[in-house]
Amino acid sequence: MTEPQQGDGPIRVLVVEDDPVAADAHALYVGRVPGFTVAGTVHSGGAARRALDRQPVDLLLLDLYLPDGHGLQLVRSLRAAGHTADVIAVTSARDLAVVREGVSLGVVQHVLKPFTFTTLRDRLVRYAEFRGAAGEASGQDEVDRAIASLRAPQPADLPKGLSGPTLEAVTRVLRESGPRGVTASAAGEAVGISRITSRRYLEHLVGAGRAERSPQYGQIGRPELCYRWLTPR
Repeated sequence: MTEPQQGDGPIRVLVVEDDPVAADAHALYVGRVPGFTVAGTVHSGGAARRALDRQPVDLLLLDLYLPDGHGLQLVRSLRAAGHTADVIAVTSARDLAVVREGVSLGVVQHVLKPFTFTTLRDRLVRYAEFRGAAGEASGQDEVDRAIASLRAPQPADLPKGLSGPTLEAVTRVLRESGPRGVTASAAGEAVGISRITSRRYLEHLVGAGRAERSPQYGQIGRPELCYRWLTPR
């Protein structure tokens, strides 16, 4: 896969995410991809509209759950106002009806939380390839290749030994634990995996900026780490 071309300058990305920790993580990820630059970071739909009125933006990295409305409502209002920036939706939602509605509004990619830098980098590079296609297609094959550039060749990349379904199960347990958090032992028991395996998934979520860890005291012996979800929905 080639790196994005910068003929007209870097692709300007506005990060729209209500959780400040996640927003900073997403902006950091975007800034690490050659050919992209962060135009700004905002935490609500209203702030996104004001930002777009102040400066041109090529792409929105858009959380669908915002404090002042659903992300797709924001996209509708932007289209009505004449804003043509493309959208990559970032969400925990897995409702395919929402995905279909997003496609109809011009959402070019959906990225499910939690995700790694590798996953987002892949989506951004593919978007840049799609955006960089210009001129007149020589035939159907070239049209198909341009559209196919947006599609990921495989499910989101995970570290070796981790699986998507198990990550979803551990994530669900972590989110449902609320502010009290959960230990690797408790999460492993709930999912049906070992404490060591559970900890690998929890540490992956910490590394992805979706969870935090702290020692849990009050027990005899060495304190066990407690994990908490950073962006509860």
